Amino acid sequence: MVKDHKPKKVKGLNPNPFVDSENVLLAESSFVSGQDTPSVANGYAVESTAKIDNMSPSQYGRAKRANIGETVSTRCRKVDGETFVSADDLRINLWNLDVSDQCFNIIDMKPSNMEDLTEVITAAEFHPIHCNLLAYSSSRGFIRLVDLRQSAICDHKARILQHGESSGFKSFFTEIVSSISDIKFTSDGRHLLSRDYMNLKLWDMRMETSPVAIFKIHEHLHPKLCDLYNNDAIFDKFECCLSRDGLHFATGSYRNPNRLLQGLEGHR
Repeated sequence: MVKDHKPKKVKGLNPNPFVDSENVLLAESSFVSGQDTPSVANGYAVESTAKIDNMSPSQYGRAKRANIGETVSTRCRKVDGETFVSADDLRINLWNLDVSDQCFNIIDMKPSNMEDLTEVITAAEFHPIHCNLLAYSSSRGFIRLVDLRQSAICDHKARILQHGESSGFKSFFTEIVSSISDIKFTSDGRHLLSRDYMNLKLWDMRMETSPVAIFKIHEHLHPKLCDLYNNDAIFDKFECCLSRDGLHFATGSYRNPNRLLQGLEGHR
C-alpha cells in the first residue's frame, strides 16, 4: 500500500543548473504559465485509478485507450541513479530507490469529477541529459515538456508540442487516431520520436507547432477506420524505438511487420 505523501524535494535529485544556448527547450522563458489553481483537489494524493461506472459515450474512447478500470500500465525511467518515475493513466509519480513505500506526485490529471475527464496520460520519458526535464504525452495528441525545477506539482507550466494540422478539419476519428501511444528521446535530447495510430513523427525540441518529419505507417487504413472502431482495433497501441545515433527508427504494425525508417538527414 502506497502512503499519501505531500511532494517535497527528493533526496539526491540534482537539477542541472546549466542551460544549453543552442536548445531553447532548456530556457526558463520557454515554459509558459498555465492555470493558477491545482487541476484536482487531491493533487498530492497517490492512489490507484478507480473503475469508472456509468460512463458517457463521449468518454468511452478515452477510457478505452487508457483501459481505466481494467489495468494500470506503468512506465518507469531512471533519472539520476537514485530516482525514477512511474506513470499510469492519470498520474506521474517520482520515486526514490531507497524508499519503497512513498512517492511524490508530480503530475496529476485526475479531475474531481470523472465525468469531466478529457484526456489521459499515455507515455512519459525523461530527457536523456537534463534530468530536470520530463516529457509526457496524452490521448489528445499533445506532448508536454515540464521542468521539475519550476514547482513540486508540474501541471501548470509546460511547453506543448502539437501538430498544427489538428486545427484543421476534424472527423469523428480525429481525436482517437491522434492519441499518442509512445515517445522516445534521441540520445542527445534534441529530437523526440512519437507514435500515434496512423503515423510516426519526429520532433525538433525547438519547434512546437509541427514535427520535422512524418512517416505514414497506416495511411492505407484510412478507409477502414469505421470498421476498426467497431471492432476496437482503432484503440491498439504501437511502440517506437530508435538507434543510438538517432538516424534510424523502428515501429510496429499489423501482421507482425517491423517498419525500419531512416531519420534526421534522410527523413524525407
